[in-house]
Amino acid sequence: MPAICGIALALCFFSPAIFGQTSTPAASTKHIVFLGDSLTAGLGVQTTEAFPALIAEKIRAARLPFEVENAGLSGDTSAGGLRRIDWLLQRRIDVLVLELGANDGLRGLDLKSMKANLQAIIDKTKAKNPQAKIVLAGMQVPPNLGAEYATGFERAYRELARENNAALIPFLLEGVGGHRDLNQPDLIHPTVAGHRIVADLVWRTLEPILRAK
Repeated sequence: MPAICGIALALCFFSPAIFGQTSTPAASTKHIVFLGDSLTAGLGVQTTEAFPALIAEKIRAARLPFEVENAGLSGDTSAGGLRRIDWLLQRRIDVLVLELGANDGLRGLDLKSMKANLQAIIDKTKAKNPQAKIVLAGMQVPPNLGAEYATGFERAYRELARENNAALIPFLLEGVGGHRDLNQPDLIHPTVAGHRIVADLVWRTLEPILRAK
């Protein structure tokens, strides 16, 4: 199965102006960062159709004081995310949605290293923003990598969530993965309709966190 990859950096900041508001965000506005790979970046769809942008629309509709930054990079791994987090931490992060590890799994990379990289991203975020909330977007790997590897891969996310008191979305592509009509021809990246389902799934976990912040 091909890795989740692409050629472009999809890094954009969803300001209120993009969604029809032209006023300057209030000083009390908080900041959500989606740090991920091509699933977050929206490979194969418009950036405005990817699930972080759809979450931004839901936030606006709910009148919650949050801005969304899509820090998705096609082809990125947990190690790549760790290299990028310091740059992202130049701004305050109130909520970090961490969607990385899929490419580690598809490439059969060492799971201990993957977990350590994700933990380091969380540690750096918490060190700079002690009150930040962490949401982990879990993934699954194909069975051809072996049952032991697949089980260990899923377990890494559960352990990270428990050890860091983080919210866990067990499988980001729940209801989308394996459905041809919701995926692009590579059967990895969601279509526009697939991203809508992913956004709804993420929102169920994210909305209570945002309302409590």
